[in-house]
Amino acid sequence: MASSSSSSAGFAPNPQLALPGDDADKLSDYVPNSNEISRVASRVPSVGDDDEGHQDEIDEMEVDEDDDNDVTASGKKAAPGASIKKSEQKKLAKAKQAQQRKDDRQQVKQQLTSRRQTQAGLKSADSIKRFSYLLGQTDLFRHFCDLKAQRDPEFAKMLAESEKALTKGKGSGKKGKNQSRGRKTEKEEDEELLAETKDEDGEGVSNGPFVFTESPAYVKGGKMRDYQVQGLNWMCGLHHNGINGILADEMGLGKTLQTISFLGFLKFHRGIAGPHLVIVPKSTLDNWAREFAHWVPGFKVSMLRGGPEERHETLTKEILPQNFEVLITSYELCLREQSSLKKLAWEYIMIDEAHRIKNVDSMLSQCVRIFDSRARLLITGTPLQNNLHELWALLNFLLPDVFSSVEDFDAWFKKQDEGTAGAKGDGAEGEGSNAIVKQLHAVLRPFLLRRVKADVEKALLPKKEINVYVGMTELQRKWYKMILEKDIDAVNGAGGKKEGKTRLQNIVMQLRKCCNHPYLFDGAEPGPPFTTDEHLVEASGKMVILDRLLKSMKAKGSRVLIFSQMSRVLDILEDYCMFREYKYCRLDGGTAHEDRMNAIDAYNKPGSEKFIFLLTTRAGGLGINLVSADIVVLYDSDWNPQADLQAMDRAHRIGQTKQVYVFRFVTENAVEEKVLERAAQKLRLDQLVIQQGRTHNSSKLANKDELVEMIQHGADKIINSSESMLIDDDIDDIIKRGEERTAELNSKYESLNFDDLQVFKSETTTNWEGEEYGRQKKIGLTWIEPSKRERKSNYSVDSYYRDAMKQNHRTGPRGPRGPRQISADDYKFFPPRLIELQEREALYFKRTQSYVVPLRDDPEAGPEELEAERAAEQEAVHTAEPLTEEEKNEKEELAELGFSHWSKREFQQFIRGCENYGRDAYELIQTEVPTKTTDEIREYAQVFWDRYTEIDDHERLIKRIDDAEMRRNHEDRLWGIIKEKVASTPFPLQNMKIVYQNQTKGKSYSDEEDRYLLCELAKYGVGKEDTPEKIKYDINQNPLFLFDWFIKSRTPQEIGRRCTTLVALVEKEVGLDHDESIPRKGQGRGGGRASRGGKKRGSIAAGVEDEATVTSTNTSRASTPAPPVAKKSRRSLI
Repeated sequence: MASSSSSSAGFAPNPQLALPGDDADKLSDYVPNSNEISRVASRVPSVGDDDEGHQDEIDEMEVDEDDDNDVTASGKKAAPGASIKKSEQKKLAKAKQAQQRKDDRQQVKQQLTSRRQTQAGLKSADSIKRFSYLLGQTDLFRHFCDLKAQRDPEFAKMLAESEKALTKGKGSGKKGKNQSRGRKTEKEEDEELLAETKDEDGEGVSNGPFVFTESPAYVKGGKMRDYQVQGLNWMCGLHHNGINGILADEMGLGKTLQTISFLGFLKFHRGIAGPHLVIVPKSTLDNWAREFAHWVPGFKVSMLRGGPEERHETLTKEILPQNFEVLITSYELCLREQSSLKKLAWEYIMIDEAHRIKNVDSMLSQCVRIFDSRARLLITGTPLQNNLHELWALLNFLLPDVFSSVEDFDAWFKKQDEGTAGAKGDGAEGEGSNAIVKQLHAVLRPFLLRRVKADVEKALLPKKEINVYVGMTELQRKWYKMILEKDIDAVNGAGGKKEGKTRLQNIVMQLRKCCNHPYLFDGAEPGPPFTTDEHLVEASGKMVILDRLLKSMKAKGSRVLIFSQMSRVLDILEDYCMFREYKYCRLDGGTAHEDRMNAIDAYNKPGSEKFIFLLTTRAGGLGINLVSADIVVLYDSDWNPQADLQAMDRAHRIGQTKQVYVFRFVTENAVEEKVLERAAQKLRLDQLVIQQGRTHNSSKLANKDELVEMIQHGADKIINSSESMLIDDDIDDIIKRGEERTAELNSKYESLNFDDLQVFKSETTTNWEGEEYGRQKKIGLTWIEPSKRERKSNYSVDSYYRDAMKQNHRTGPRGPRGPRQISADDYKFFPPRLIELQEREALYFKRTQSYVVPLRDDPEAGPEELEAERAAEQEAVHTAEPLTEEEKNEKEELAELGFSHWSKREFQQFIRGCENYGRDAYELIQTEVPTKTTDEIREYAQVFWDRYTEIDDHERLIKRIDDAEMRRNHEDRLWGIIKEKVASTPFPLQNMKIVYQNQTKGKSYSDEEDRYLLCELAKYGVGKEDTPEKIKYDINQNPLFLFDWFIKSRTPQEIGRRCTTLVALVEKEVGLDHDESIPRKGQGRGGGRASRGGKKRGSIAAGVEDEATVTSTNTSRASTPAPPVAKKSRRSLI
């Protein structure tokens, strides 16, 4: 891919990627704000926003099996007079669908915006960590950060926060010009140590990245080699510091495996499953997918490849809905589908063969920069070229918020080049340029891991870890005893829960300080005047052993790294080095960057005379390589064993040619033994978690009982014994004994499996010389036995089988997918043209699959007729042609005109609503279709009554609605007659005349009761289902019937039947002949409408509701009332 030439002033980036404003030369991702990314124009067309709504076109339909038929357009035309209305409805439907599609797009955008906002917060936190780390690396970063801060206030604010985080906690420990050596006070260091303790207790975040000591368990295809595990740890460190990186190992060293294992770390150890974007050469797409399946099969990998249709399906069904974890695609398809890919907020973007983006003007280089991602990783086997512009392109990709301006970079380069040339003369231009390139390579070094086969083929000797057990001096025993007796109630487990634990944490910290050196306490060192002589060594058991060890190592020509958690311990060691005249370097959290780099370079310089390097355990991070040392002394152990492993790796790493020995100092019969045991237990648990994929939280500090156990360990001997605890043996004997005890401790934990460690309880702290003192009184109080741990459940049986049942095992290869078509059911009223286009599309798909039309099985048709029919269908398949682009667009437009969101159930509810309430009662119909609004009901009804003839069985449906309307009209007519009769009679309850047609025999209701019922019918209406209940209620409330037991004891059903009789009498009285064609609704609703199985309507007359009614009502008015007997069913209009 050809690259455009750049001007002398710098690069000329693509104008399409330029941001608004004065900084036209900045790439689109140089600003952390994501809103600017959205303004970048896409030069390659892809899936647009208008296609987002198509994935939700097909609704879930709940249809009874009797009604679940495949329906096609009937081909019937609407009425001629409805053409104008049909056109208007078409426009309305199109507008409605457009609005719905807009709402769907808005919802998707809101989801993407929510994720972007979440990721923006994470990126902001990463930026603060990143700048805090980088500002401590080299002043070159500060130069470009300051330039950027001058133009961008938001960036300046973020930079200030990073500097604040960088300098936080360093004030008292930072060396000042007015001090001979910057020292912390006891109070200041105690506060720092307590803060670190709380972090380890789960109240904060661990300061160091996770360190793998062996191949992780989620890597299933084999074991990773040691250097590959180191590469994985390197990437874990990058992620911990929020830094992008370049994995530049030589070909054949397993960069693919290291990358995949890192993604596995994010998923299985950090809970970050994705989405990740992996951009690789087209020829390696399948290989990457196979490598994922082979090494880490737990990933849900999707591949974006193939033709436009296959890519469109992948985008709509997997990518945009984010139904994947890792997306693998090629450079070319990344360019073609960038408009879709840039909609997602990616966790990691990884580019294989990343040397292709060294040209900042290339299309790929510009494309990947517009993608929103939390982090980036470049994978390349090609070493960096000594080209300033290519180096800037890599820096811009890795740190777009720092190296954002080409002009700033060119100006800085020109200034540095002129300064070098002026200093060295005219003949030094090439050397000056090389010096600049070397400086830029030094800038890249924290982000770059480059190893060649010659490095890794040399077997790195395994490090030997030896725990050196040391005793206490009398001064240490004195202070140790004072600490225990000062807070004896807390030592014995008394006190509140939270308060007691905090007190115990402080006691543990003070005891550990005493084990290191008593001079860490104010008032312990003799003076003033304070002198530096032998008492500095003799006051601490560790210093005694260290003094012997250093003399031995010095004689053997070794070089030593000494790590401690406490910077004030380094103060004492620094005094010791000056006293013994050992040349040393020092690095802690308060060391300035310039001093830091000078110290590392001075120590690693060939022929360096520096014998000792003093470091705090957590100061050694990325970019520190001290392979020139072969002895590591851990003066004290970290609560987190991962931090100690990281410290050891400063010397034990690729490039080390000597045998590395690690001496860990442990004070015998003191709290440090328990700290070491717990660290060994945590490390073993971590290894088992990695090997077995278990979930276990082993990073939290000990609980209250465990802290008591640690404190009590050895306390009996220290308090009551008068024997000397100082070890005076030869250093070689001490080391040999330490090797034996280390092997014993390792075997003790290596023999335990995961479940054993979960319930493992170390030997009681009060066990001394084989005798248990736990139940005896110590120091006047009873020593509390720690409670047993509860076994944790490692898995849920129900969840296991539930997940196992969800697995979908495919029995064979999946066949080719047909064209994506919508379900054009007749009640959705899609245009007939859409059905035609879909049928043509289906025929062409059959042609591409060489489909053979089978012979239809019909016993009534002859074989010649069936063969002719089959041949005609086969000819249609053979002659099918694909849809043109215009027809495809037409199909998409027509698909928006139907009611695609209406289900079969909603359609049936609509028909029932029209039947019950009338075709124009939209609000009442909506009560039958609760999933739709009144406006949606109105819109659908207007189209339905124009095109109902297109629905199969529409005659039956329309007849149901028409019959119901005829019933309601007849009932309304009768209601009007009754209201008119009541209104035309003065005092109707006393004077209204009812014509009984000479059928008064057996009449049970009195005239007064009948008149009251007619008045009630005039009030509530004829044919209403709730009318009998309302009449019954009024009767009970009316004082007129206070003593009329008969009418008060009638049920609503009996009242309804009497009302039906009265309505029939009024109907005959006014000469209104009943139309037998009027349909009657079946009985089943209380109070009844006309039943289908009763007597004919013409026979209804007063007093003859039922023979049983006559019998019961005649007896009911006797002196001894009797309850009414059951009555047969009777037709009713009420």
